Amino acid sequence: MKKVIAVILVSLATLTACGSPGGKVTTLSSNEFASKIAEPAIVLLDVRTPGEFASGHIGGATNVDFESGTFESDINKLDKTKVYAVYCRSGNRSGQATALMVKNGFKTVFNLDGGIVNWQAAGEVLVTN
Repeated sequence: MKKVIAVILVSLATLTACGSPGGKVTTLSSNEFASKIAEPAIVLLDVRTPGEFASGHIGGATNVDFESGTFESDINKLDKTKVYAVYCRSGNRSGQATALMVKNGFKTVFNLDGGIVNWQAAGEVLVTN
């Protein structure tokens, strides 16, 4: 009986691994993130609330509110073949958002370690336009 259960568990693990989207989240420091978002093909996402976004965001970012209740359907409208750089205030929401993005088939996603708190501490600027 134990062997049967072990075989079933191994089989399930294998099926789950084969069905996974194969994407990857890489967490970057503020300096690394700044270099990454300077690349021309990167899509920059701010996953904070619209109010937080309006109070100051990284230039060129698009706001997709993680707490909106429609976040998963909103991201599923995005091109999953593009490379995304994602941030929030502290790294918590963006960490959850990037994990959800990979689960939904995004291949390459970067997360800003410590969010814009660390971004500003590193001397980087925010814009309000």
